[in-house]
Amino acid sequence: MKPLLKTILLLCYLAFSNNLFAQTKPISILVLDEQKKPIENATVELRKADNQVLVKAAITGNKGSADFQVADGKYIAKVNALGYAIKNSEAFQIPSSTNSIVVNLSTSSKNLNEVAVTSQRPFVQRTQGKTIVNVDAGVTNAGTTVLEVLEKSPGVMVDRNGGISLQGKASVLVMIDDKPTYLSGTELNNLLNSMSSSQVNQIELITSPSAKYDASGNAGIINIKTKKNRQEGFNGNLSTNVGQGKYLKSNNSLVLNYRKGVFNTFLNYSYNYNKGFTSIYADRKYFDSTGLTIARLDQPSYLGNKGNNNTLKTGVDFYASQKTTFGLTLTGTIVQRRGKGDAVATWLNAQNAVDSAITTYSGSDFKLRNGAINVYGRHNINKTQDIGFDVDYLRYGIDNDQNFQNIRTGTVNYNQGSRGDIPSKLKIFAAKADYTLQIGKDAKFEAGAKTSKINTDNTAAYELFDGANWTADLKKSNHFLYEENINSVYTSIEHKINKLSYQLGLRYENTQYDGNQLGNSAQAGSTFSKKYDNLFPSGYISYQVDSANSFSFTSGRRIDRPAYQKLNPFVFIINKYTYQRGNPFFLPQYTWNFELSHSFKQVLTTAVSYSNIKNYFSQLFLSEGNDILVYTEGNVGQMHNLGISVSTQVSPFKWWSLTAQSNFNYKKLSGYQNVNYTSSVKQLHTSMNNQFKLSKTLNGEISGFYTTKNRNDLQELLSPTGQLSAGLAKIVLKGKGTIRLTARDIFYTQSMEGVTDFPRASEYFILWRDSQVLNVGFSYRFGKPLKAAKRSTGGAGDEINRAGS
Repeated sequence: MKPLLKTILLLCYLAFSNNLFAQTKPISILVLDEQKKPIENATVELRKADNQVLVKAAITGNKGSADFQVADGKYIAKVNALGYAIKNSEAFQIPSSTNSIVVNLSTSSKNLNEVAVTSQRPFVQRTQGKTIVNVDAGVTNAGTTVLEVLEKSPGVMVDRNGGISLQGKASVLVMIDDKPTYLSGTELNNLLNSMSSSQVNQIELITSPSAKYDASGNAGIINIKTKKNRQEGFNGNLSTNVGQGKYLKSNNSLVLNYRKGVFNTFLNYSYNYNKGFTSIYADRKYFDSTGLTIARLDQPSYLGNKGNNNTLKTGVDFYASQKTTFGLTLTGTIVQRRGKGDAVATWLNAQNAVDSAITTYSGSDFKLRNGAINVYGRHNINKTQDIGFDVDYLRYGIDNDQNFQNIRTGTVNYNQGSRGDIPSKLKIFAAKADYTLQIGKDAKFEAGAKTSKINTDNTAAYELFDGANWTADLKKSNHFLYEENINSVYTSIEHKINKLSYQLGLRYENTQYDGNQLGNSAQAGSTFSKKYDNLFPSGYISYQVDSANSFSFTSGRRIDRPAYQKLNPFVFIINKYTYQRGNPFFLPQYTWNFELSHSFKQVLTTAVSYSNIKNYFSQLFLSEGNDILVYTEGNVGQMHNLGISVSTQVSPFKWWSLTAQSNFNYKKLSGYQNVNYTSSVKQLHTSMNNQFKLSKTLNGEISGFYTTKNRNDLQELLSPTGQLSAGLAKIVLKGKGTIRLTARDIFYTQSMEGVTDFPRASEYFILWRDSQVLNVGFSYRFGKPLKAAKRSTGGAGDEINRAGS
């Protein structure tokens, strides 16, 4: 650790000593549309005027401005924004009599058709504390689900349980259109795995959230931004994709928008059908007190599943005046997944001789229904002050039916069964208000408040079959009620002083919750309550050494609260010898994150990070009677995570663009689970995306990722995995249509394999899914060209992200 820190400090010293006195001047590029209104999220590339060499790149903020510090010379600004023609500014000289250059973009049909043929947004864009993935810019994203797009995104990992990690750190707050999903675990996985990538415009990977965001998410925030626009007149986009793995899959979406006068209406509908499978082999060994194997349980299993997802999002915006806007958004989602499986559990003795075998036939029926309403308002008090509010109300209904039949052959034969009806209801209310004050040109003050209230009602009704009759299984049945309220306020200041810029923020959150397990005649009920307050400081300081080099240091404290369902002490049956159970004593975990990064011309970014997590979340694996192992989760101690990351965006040739990122993490976990556990791992995750411009109307892509051995849990070590994908996209119909042909996981290498340590037992497992898929897709846009627009950020906090099990 000490040699590494000395090396970092030496590099920083050399960089500063060589560049500190380099003469640089500030310049702002202001991007406006045809109505002279600022354009947000435009990409501005500052290039040398003589040879077009890229000097720096930035993304415009909500005022339409991108700011640079550059050395003396002659430059041009190349500006690219979704729905507009690419435009180069006139050449300008630094130093200059003005420090602001205005670039006006055009939305004429002729220019936009040309853009559709000749230009493409970069796959990845980077800003302070944020990486933006432009989903449509990735050819192989066609026909995929949102979860599959996340797997290929820089620094993102998805484990076998659907858990998402960012930059080697688990516990991520997942949001859709700036609103948390209020789901986690299985429910979040089902939602993202049934959501078509054709619905999505961008995915924001926010590793250093400011104080205005909820403090939840140890690793940061993943914000999925769906497609929408506010272009005058009527326009839309239709996309359909068909894929064939072992089974058929289909993703389809329709985006419509109509704006006339002071009203803007929109509709976004998607339908996704997915048939697949999960094949698992597990070999569990049981040990005596001396460590000798006394029995084995050999468990091959196969689960076939099919599901469909219908999502409808619609609403209206009302422009009451040039300064005031109100809006209403309605969202509805129905996810259905059905599965049938069979497994054979073979017991072997210490000499590997077969003792008995149990064949299990299983069936599951999962349905998620969600309805949400958002009301928002925005008002510009004057040129320097903005206020806004959001009110959200959501309801989730989750049905989960299970059926198991166990047939034993051997010295003792039996035919037993188990079935469960496990419904959940969630009601969520959230409201927030935000205020922004622009102080001069270089400073901004923000403040706001938020309140949220969540109620959940969970029932588990189990029955047992003894070969002749069904009877209530009261030891597993229960009824659990949970209520939680979170109130928060925040303030932050952002300031730029010549080469130095910084942001300081502080968020206060008050949390109180009550849980009530009602019990039944076979088991007593119980209640628990807790109140706690926390302060969450955050911020960054950035120094622009010269036109090519900049350094940034970020830090922040964050919290992860257990998902609502994980506080639920219900038993969820996986198979006859494996259960999953909630933990009502689950406490929040707290994280301090620190990162020092260096950026060179937006081409190469390197960073060193450190995180310390207390009350660390981990899966826990318990041994209970009758050879039953129980999966649960809880707090096990703490984790230290040291990370080094390197990312690059280069264009070796005009026709080839490469984006790559590698994250190395050293993790050390320590905690208590019946015995003192200490585990560590050195892991490397690398992702790569190559975009090829083969002609004016033909683009290609080769992308993939690879992960070495890795660990997120105290008792489980995962083996290396990865995949490679490729695709072609052909622009047709005068730039309005696109045909895509893609192949995902070409060599079928994306397995999930590992070893789990239990008390006096261990289990090797390997899991395969229907990931090798050939896909054909077509998209078509009609009406006036699409134009990006900013909508309400929503008032819902991290509560959605915690609503699952």
